[in-house]
Formats: sequence, structure tokens, C-alpha cells
Amino acid sequence: MNIITGMNIRFATKEDAPAILDIYNQYIETPITFETELPSLEEFTSRIETYSSFYPYLVAENEEGKITGYAYAHRIFERSSYRFDVETTIYVSQEAHHNGTAKMLYERLFFYLEKMNVVNAYALVTGPNRQSIHFHRKCGFKDFATFSESGIKDGKWIDVIWFIKVLNGKSSNPPELKGIKEVLAEQDF
Repeated sequence: MNIITGMNIRFATKEDAPAILDIYNQYIETPITFETELPSLEEFTSRIETYSSFYPYLVAENEEGKITGYAYAHRIFERSSYRFDVETTIYVSQEAHHNGTAKMLYERLFFYLEKMNVVNAYALVTGPNRQSIHFHRKCGFKDFATFSESGIKDGKWIDVIWFIKVLNGKSSNPPELKGIKEVLAEQDF
């Protein structure tokens, strides 16, 4: 594995939306995402702003300052009892595969999620994506459910494998969830 030196992991801003959307565009024609059309820049910018208002949304930059990957979390279910659960998402540019970018992004994302008191991180991976399945397992996720043929793209029915990673211990009275801005205000990172 070729680990990138000089990589910078930082919080995304709305100005990063074009570069992040360019990375996402590399996957829109694949079964890796179930979106069939590339979202508009305005829609994608709105997603970044919405998700990052409470959860971490991170980008990786190479030595030249080019964004080569991104990872974020968002609430996965709406009911109050699910407030300690998030879904994680990660994408890296084609040239950043197998060089440590994804691992570094996820490690930093998990660090912040733990500080926020998130308990369960879920990842949903499409069945034909062997690299992502292997990667999530290496990152400590455990597969716990397969939704067989739950999405159709390009005329093919595709499985979705649900993964879980427990970030904080489970107790009957867990510490209350904190937003990322609260965590950053309390801590000196």
C-alpha cells in the first residue's frame, strides 16, 4: 500500500462541493450508488450544508491541495430512540484508491463520532462492490444483514449489505449525543 505523505484531512465547506461532486460523478454510472443521475451542484451543496450542520463531513486533500476523497455521517433513522445511530458514507477518487486515503478519512470520522457519543455506525454497501465490502470489514464493520435484490440499476437487481460498527459501549443511560460543533468547542484538537 502506498500511503500518501502530506495528506490533509479537514472539514468540508460548501466551496468544496464542486470537487466532491466530481468524485461522486466517478461512481454515478456504477452500481456503487443507487442514484441514477448526478445531483445538481446546488443539491449537492445543500446536502453538504445539511449533513455538516450536526455531523462531521470530511475531505482529504493531497499535497497539492486537491480533494481526493470525502467521508461523512448523517442520522440514519428519525425516531428519537435511534439518535445514537448514524450512516457513514465514503468515496475516494479513482487515483486515490489503495493509497490510505479512505482509511485515514474513516479513522478521523470515527474519532469525531466517538466524541459525539454516537454508538452505532452503519454502512450500506452494494453487493457487487467487493472492494468496499473488504474495506469495511478491515475497518471493523461487521455485516449483519443483506437486503437481497433491493435496488435496480441498469436493468440489474442489486443486493445491499448492511454493516455495523459499534463506536461506544452500550448502556441503559448513555451520555447524550453532541453535535460536531459542540465537540469542537469543548475539545482542543
